[in-house]
Amino acid sequence: MPGLFYQPTSRRKFLTGASKALAAAGLAGAVGRWPDGARADDAAALRVGLLSDTHIAANLKDGFRKFVPWDNLQTVLPQVTATNPDWIILNGDAARLTGETADYEALRRALAPVAERTPIYLGLGNHDHRERFLQVFPQTAVARQNVVTKFVFMVERPWIRFLILDSLFVTNQTAGLLGKAQRTWLAEYLKTSDARNTVIFVHHTLGDGDGELLDAERFFEVIRPHKKVKAVFYGHSHVYSFSQRNGAHLINLPAVGYNFADGEPVGWVDAKFSATGVTLQLRALGGNRVDDGKVTTLEWLS
Repeated sequence: MPGLFYQPTSRRKFLTGASKALAAAGLAGAVGRWPDGARADDAAALRVGLLSDTHIAANLKDGFRKFVPWDNLQTVLPQVTATNPDWIILNGDAARLTGETADYEALRRALAPVAERTPIYLGLGNHDHRERFLQVFPQTAVARQNVVTKFVFMVERPWIRFLILDSLFVTNQTAGLLGKAQRTWLAEYLKTSDARNTVIFVHHTLGDGDGELLDAERFFEVIRPHKKVKAVFYGHSHVYSFSQRNGAHLINLPAVGYNFADGEPVGWVDAKFSATGVTLQLRALGGNRVDDGKVTTLEWLS
């Protein structure tokens, strides 16, 4: 389908000549680099729509806990585009349960109008299926990072870098795993890359439960020496919460599709990143909406 790649405008010059080749899928993982002549206010703010756990099914009426994920996404996307974001990140569990091809085809239809104006980057969660995902959102001319069997990519500006990791272990099983190859890549990347502020996205929660990121402690061992890692965003639990560890903010994103508990919001987060921190506004469309519109400002800790 035409128009699914990001087309630069006079206001926003996103991709270099090489990465303009994000064919048919400005939605697939890729390296996006800002040119040397990026706009003068680059360091002022970067606006990103943060979504997680959309759980889109081929059956658009599929529901859970009285929520219909397709309807929720149709509500969220106009809200996100109205903020005129620079990027959108969907942090895993894009598909409902088993990551079927038809699920991703439905998701692509929903995202297509948005992708005409805004780059969308998708991570993978435990309800995704790597091969079927890539059939619908094909790997592009700008290759993902060289991590065997994993879907890892990086997008950056001169003053900030996002790393989107792949914690998909077994489709439709709760636990996640980065794995040795991805942890080794991350350790080397953090060691050899420049000192710009770095934000990491991973789908799974970072505790020690059987259904969380199984190598979470080894992940923290990798990032602990690097003060440039300012925050880690994750989803999976369908909870909106904040914590800190070893000088980094940990932000649990709410789910777009549905919550697991009535006390949690269903929605997305409007994020404004700066050189000194990030401002997050909850946009709750359902569930517990008491904090809808609430703004939380997190200053980088080190």
